[in-house]
Amino acid sequence: MDLWQLHIFCKVVQLKSFSKAGKNIHLSQPTVSSHIRDLEEHFGCRLIDRLARGAIPTKAGELLYTYARELIALRDETETALAEFHGKIRGRLVIGGSTIPGVHILPKIIGAFVKDYPEVTIALIIGDTEKIIGDTLSCDLELGIVGAKTGDKKIFQEKLIEDEMRLVIPEGHKWADKKDIPLKMLLDEPFIIREHGSGTLKSVRRSFSRAGCNIEELKITAEMGSTEAVIQGIKHNIGVSVLSTIAVSEELGAGTLKALAIKDLNLKRSFYLTRHKYRTASPLCQVFIKFLKKKLSDT
Repeated sequence: MDLWQLHIFCKVVQLKSFSKAGKNIHLSQPTVSSHIRDLEEHFGCRLIDRLARGAIPTKAGELLYTYARELIALRDETETALAEFHGKIRGRLVIGGSTIPGVHILPKIIGAFVKDYPEVTIALIIGDTEKIIGDTLSCDLELGIVGAKTGDKKIFQEKLIEDEMRLVIPEGHKWADKKDIPLKMLLDEPFIIREHGSGTLKSVRRSFSRAGCNIEELKITAEMGSTEAVIQGIKHNIGVSVLSTIAVSEELGAGTLKALAIKDLNLKRSFYLTRHKYRTASPLCQVFIKFLKKKLSDT
C-alpha cells in the first residue's frame, strides 16, 4: 500500500467509476483496476463493488476512504509546510464556494493569488451552501465561502462579505419605473425560487419571516437550481425573484434587468468563511485566507 494507490482509490469512490477515475488522473482503466486489486489483497477484503449505479465502496471501503482522505490531506499539508520552510509557497488547495462567491468573487481572487504564487494549484468546487458545508465536514475542502450560517458545532464560520439582495425584474416589467414596492404587492406576482439547500433561499426565508410573512404565500411558478437559471427565467418572463445584486451587476448595467427594494423587508445578508473547526489549516490555506481578506478589504 502506498499513498498513490490510496489517491486512486479515493478518486474511484468520489467519481463512482473506474473509467472516470482513470481519466481524471491520466491512467487506463485496467491500471486503476490493478491498483484497487493490490489494495484489496493488502487488506484481505473487497473494497469496491461494481454495481449498476456505479463503483460503490463496501463497508471496509468506506472505512478505508475515511482514513485515506486524512492521509492524503496530511501529505499535502506536509509538502506545503516544508515548501514554506524553504521560503516557497507551493502545493494544491481545494476550496469551495456557494453560487455567488464561487462564480462572482473567488475566481478573481484565485487569479491574483496564483499570479503571486505560481507554484500553487487551486481547485474550486461550486455548489449550494449545504453541499459546501457538507464537503467541509467531510474534509474534501479546506475552506468554503457560503451565504448562510449553519448550526453544526463542528463548523467554524466568520463573516467575510456583506451583500444586499433586491427584487429583480425584467426590462419592460410593469414595475420598471419604480424604485421599490410594498411586500403585499409581490404576493400576486409569479415568483421564481432557488432550490432547497441554497443560501439565497435560506436568506430570503429569514427576511420574509422577520417581516411576518411566509415565503409559501408567494405565487411560486418555478424552482431553479442555480442563480444563472433564475436570471434566465426572469429574462424569459417566467417570474421575478430576489437575487444578489452582485450576481446581476452586468445585467443591471446593461439595463436588461432592474433591481427594486421591497418596503419593510431587510434583504441584507453576509457571506461566511467556513472551515472545519477541528481541522488544522494547512500553511497554504492560511496564506490564502490572509490574501483573501486583504483583497476583500481593499475593494
